[in-house]
Amino acid sequence: MSADSPPGDAWRTTIAVDAMGGDHAPAAVVAGAVAAAAELNVDVILAGRSAQLAPLLAAVQAPAHGNSSGRPAVAREQVRIAAAEDTLGMDEGALASWRRPRSSVAIACQLVRRGQVAAVVSAGSTGGIVAAARLRLRSLPGVMRPGLAVVLPTQPGPTLLVDAGAIADPKPEMLVAFAQLGVAYAQVAHGIAEPRVGLLTIGAEPGKGNRLARRAHELLASAPPHGGLPIRFVGNVEGSDLLSGKADVIVTDGFTGNVALKAVEGATAYAAQQMRDALQGSAPARFGTLFQRRGLRDLRGRMDAETYGGAALLGLEGTVVIAHGASTAKGITSACRLAADLAHGQITEKIKERFGPGRGGYFLRRSRADGQA
Repeated sequence: MSADSPPGDAWRTTIAVDAMGGDHAPAAVVAGAVAAAAELNVDVILAGRSAQLAPLLAAVQAPAHGNSSGRPAVAREQVRIAAAEDTLGMDEGALASWRRPRSSVAIACQLVRRGQVAAVVSAGSTGGIVAAARLRLRSLPGVMRPGLAVVLPTQPGPTLLVDAGAIADPKPEMLVAFAQLGVAYAQVAHGIAEPRVGLLTIGAEPGKGNRLARRAHELLASAPPHGGLPIRFVGNVEGSDLLSGKADVIVTDGFTGNVALKAVEGATAYAAQQMRDALQGSAPARFGTLFQRRGLRDLRGRMDAETYGGAALLGLEGTVVIAHGASTAKGITSACRLAADLAHGQITEKIKERFGPGRGGYFLRRSRADGQA
């Protein structure tokens, strides 16, 4: 089965899950993958150490007719194991992916490359996953470097931040590519017909920012080269706009994006804790929460990172979803749901369409002019 096969009744999605990646692996990963197989009606291949995975799988995998334990029912053939006796530690970065070619995440990426699965899900080290995916999956035509897209919990709809840590020092032209990647993601995963794209920098005026931001602004405001589809660019956005809903897609370099993301996560966690303390601080406050339970429950779900499934590494010949390292079984299930949605929406084909028939973008012109590779 190819990752780009058209969806339909005859096409069943298969997802490879790195069972050894994450703070709570492999137990939480196996439980989340089995739940995904049942709830999403997908097939799952667990990549990891067979000796550890087999008993865990046997413990959580219910018979096809269900049981009384409350665990989801799933046919045994829906979840299989692909042996991978090596693994990347959570503290290991990009170089480890070269030293460990038989790691669980590397095996999962190989399954995508061979067309055996449609997507990869891992909660392992972000640097290791990005390096392993780039090493084993080809970039899509016109994409020089992949971008990492994360969902910010804005209202009324989510906002995508690209890049959130894949490429720390991109060229301005790569930020234009990130915009195209983010637009395709917003259309496929969130049904936004014409996503608004903003550029994260230090001021709203076009001339604000460093050389990277100023040049990227010029390119985003111009027509895409080589027949690429137009971008609905709304100009610069500042850090205070990350959660304002001013743009549907916000593009930046991976260094700035990762710092911004961690700042948002930290501020959100702090605000949530302060709210809990305030609501539990007195008897009247606790009584008042009884009338706000639904709203508080909705807010808690919207602010929970595990609700969104994780970050999507876009621009490669295959779907890669990176779940939070601290993901529980719920987070792994959400990550599998995101991977299945992107695969069903044919995200790679949507990205190819956005880059147009030339597919060389700015990079070929600049490399010839500047003598750069």
